[in-house]
Amino acid sequence: MGRGSHTLAKRDRETKKTRKKREKAERLIQKREQGHGEVPIINAEEIVTDIPTVDEAMLAMEVSAASPRTATTVPCRLFVGGLSWETNEGDLRAAFGEFGTVADAVVVNEGNSGKSRGFGFVTMENRRDAARAVEALNGTDLDGRNIVVNVATGRNRR
Repeated sequence: MGRGSHTLAKRDRETKKTRKKREKAERLIQKREQGHGEVPIINAEEIVTDIPTVDEAMLAMEVSAASPRTATTVPCRLFVGGLSWETNEGDLRAAFGEFGTVADAVVVNEGNSGKSRGFGFVTMENRRDAARAVEALNGTDLDGRNIVVNVATGRNRR
């Protein structure tokens, strides 16, 4: 590269920088000229049309009161440790299914061999059912091994 190419590149950078400064100043002037913006003017009819009548409101309240209330369920993930090497997802579903609906059951396996690592996770659809399962199954025997059951926490990464 000759000496002249460096000066051309520098000149291009300076030209771009100057152009950007000028564009920024123009945008700033344009914003100042616009002001804070116009306040929309609405009339009473536009406001009143969105409000339900008294009869419509009473009907909506009656319908709401007559419909059965269902509490939203909050799922809960449980850690299950001390599993037998033979324990599979079906066994976990069966054991925890006695306490409520099981959304998911996983036995963690080693990547290379596919052999169980001795722990897994069960996701119960309802936190109350999960609490009952923890209380009832923690320290009990499953497939010849005493299992540990508690609420799963996030991974501790070092």
